[in-house]
Amino acid sequence: MKYAVRYLKNTFYPLDVSADVNLSDGQMVIVRTEKGEEALKVFVVNSQIEEIWNKSEQKPAPLPLLKIMTQRDLQTLDDIKKEEVSAFFKCQALVKQHNLVMNLVQCRITFDRRKITFYYTAPERVDFRALLKDLTQTFPRVRIDLRHIGVRDETSILDGVGICGQPFCCGRCLKKFPTINIKLAKDQGMPIAPGKISGTCGRLLCCLNYEYSNYIEAAKGMPPIGSSVMTTDGLGKVCNLQFLSGKVSVKMEDGKTKEFDKNDVEIVDAEVNVEIDTNRSTLNDYASDDDGNIDIKQLEDDRNSSTGNI
Repeated sequence: MKYAVRYLKNTFYPLDVSADVNLSDGQMVIVRTEKGEEALKVFVVNSQIEEIWNKSEQKPAPLPLLKIMTQRDLQTLDDIKKEEVSAFFKCQALVKQHNLVMNLVQCRITFDRRKITFYYTAPERVDFRALLKDLTQTFPRVRIDLRHIGVRDETSILDGVGICGQPFCCGRCLKKFPTINIKLAKDQGMPIAPGKISGTCGRLLCCLNYEYSNYIEAAKGMPPIGSSVMTTDGLGKVCNLQFLSGKVSVKMEDGKTKEFDKNDVEIVDAEVNVEIDTNRSTLNDYASDDDGNIDIKQLEDDRNSSTGNI
């Protein structure tokens, strides 16, 4: 397996190519898929990846190469892209005409022009039988597919750049979306502010999962926020934790806040006359004024977050 193409939700498929055919990295080819003929970009697979791939028992079935795209084929592809834009707005007008509660996301037409797929998001199940009838009349002799996707799926196919400055993980590397809840952010000491912990999709950032196990490991041996502790400078209450550096912020009995290494504090069973806000860490000072109007629970996964139906 020397060549591959990227197809269907960040999955690379081996390309079934005869031995006498040589392809270049980035070259456009036409392959046969379950949806019809598709124009895809070729990736040359290095020998190390090829070896791993050949040993894998879960690799997808190879896609047959139909032809290398010519200049004329590239022009046809450009025309199809324009047709997709036109078809999108025609479908959008019909959705509005039928007063359907659905948000049209994208339109895709196969290279052989035999199938057109409309992706949409919707809060509830949509009865689009009347819409489908009109679409059949608008696009005759074409197979029409109306596909419901989630808001995470929507973001993954539209692509973009996250707050980290990198392309969206959902559009670059993730094949499936892991379950994410607000506990992940709290356990990592993240600011519980929607603008800081949510992505363009309006759900919690996928990357909250990446280092969670490291934070859980780093949190071992650290006192809970609000606990009474004995420090080298006296009694106090824990008001903030910095897991990765192993530092504990303690509000002392005189009202001052001091920072100690986690090995220099010891939980004690004593009443310390110090008041702290256990629902708020110093990191939360960065929350925006608008964040208070947003229900944090809305950021967590629900049945409309992802369907895997791309």
